Amino acid sequence: MSSASPPGTKPERRSPTRRPALAWTLTALSLSTLLPSLSTSIANVGLPSIAVAVGASFNEVQWVVIAYLLAITTLIVGAGRLGDIAGRRRLLLSGIAVFTLATLLCGLATNLPLLAAARAVQGAGAACMMALSMAFVSETVPKDRIGSVMGLLGTMSAVGTTLGPSLGGLLIAGFGWRAIFLVGVPLGLLALALTIRALPASAPATGPAPHRFDSLGTVLLAITLAAYALAMTIDGKPFGPLAIALLVAAVAGLGLFVITESRVASPLLTLSMLRDPVLATGLMTSALVSTVMMTTLVVGPFHLARSLDLNPTYVGLVMSAGPAVAALTGVPAGRATDRFGSQALVIIGLGGVIGGSVVLSLMPTATGVAGYILPLVAVSASYATFQAANNTAVMKDIAPHQRGLVSGMLNLSRNLGLITGASVMGAVFTLAAGTSDITTAAPEHVARGTHRTFAATALLVAAGLAAVLVLRLRSRLSSGRSTMPSFPLHDQ
Repeated sequence: MSSASPPGTKPERRSPTRRPALAWTLTALSLSTLLPSLSTSIANVGLPSIAVAVGASFNEVQWVVIAYLLAITTLIVGAGRLGDIAGRRRLLLSGIAVFTLATLLCGLATNLPLLAAARAVQGAGAACMMALSMAFVSETVPKDRIGSVMGLLGTMSAVGTTLGPSLGGLLIAGFGWRAIFLVGVPLGLLALALTIRALPASAPATGPAPHRFDSLGTVLLAITLAAYALAMTIDGKPFGPLAIALLVAAVAGLGLFVITESRVASPLLTLSMLRDPVLATGLMTSALVSTVMMTTLVVGPFHLARSLDLNPTYVGLVMSAGPAVAALTGVPAGRATDRFGSQALVIIGLGGVIGGSVVLSLMPTATGVAGYILPLVAVSASYATFQAANNTAVMKDIAPHQRGLVSGMLNLSRNLGLITGASVMGAVFTLAAGTSDITTAAPEHVARGTHRTFAATALLVAAGLAAVLVLRLRSRLSSGRSTMPSFPLHDQ
């Protein structure tokens, strides 16, 4: 039979030929997912050394992290949409090249402004990598394996977060702070080579006005997101006068963005997309769950150090348990999603996050480290389960010309959740503890702040779970999204 087939079709029909190609594709996508998360966590551990080396204060050196996250947050939706229009493979290759070059410039920077600028450029490359890696899954992976691959990408992101502090510490101790950036250069070159070899070319969008890019909408969205992100991070005071002014600017920018998108011929974001209940609830719950995960990273160290009196070494070990568990859970969660369906796993994941948060809000300090780490493990495993299932639910049936855009929106919701968790929930923590200086607060006050903060996160995720359950009930009572008159987010 194979001899009768045209020569050009033979590699397409033989599974032994397809498997190595898929393996190379998954390796390329995994590396493009790992590097942005590694570049976040590895830089955090280097901040004290960088501050000493360049003679900067803590508030100043924080811009090494803020510049990177700000660039990702403001550009990720536009990067996804541009990939849909111009071709995802081309833009992903460009993003990896920019990321790698900027990583080299970070390692060679001679002062803080140059380092912060290079980190912003690195974040621009990372935005392309994060938005387009997930978009490629629906394009290159069979539908019955999408959940497994989403779990793999979630695992790689968690591995990057987990590996960063330990690898960064070793590199700084052996070679100095520049090594935490220079180590990423060969990894970036490897990702570039693998992407060139493994990923197929993406056809440009074929929808209405496919070759037009909404520059005005992209700029307005970037300004809006930048104002919000700065309001949440500036001086560590989310409710100060400057932060409130930035929030007002963000609201005004959002209004202008909505007006613009309703009038341009080829909008960056068709607002009727958000009428799709799967997309809307997926974005909302992604932001809420990410808020909880960042809360564990912000509140956890203070609770462990002040309430449980652990030294920094043990604090670091306990804090690494969460990302490590998320990394181990990702692939099994993805396989379970393929087998049992994304809806069930989304509900299980959200329920686990709520349960772990409730336990953290009630667990007395007398239970010691075990009383904190066990619910933390439950929250982290549930987070990984939710991410694999939610990303699969949103991305599985996306129309080809919108995969990059929707992937960018998913990553944006996650980033906004992380920023909100670091700022707003951090403010809730200090307010509940009854002091503005947690580092000198009494252990019982820190414990009270921890309990009330996690009670608040449980309520937030419970609201998200309620929305998911309402969506599931409505889908059973109606014909689902196919009856909706909104913009066709998915192929019919």
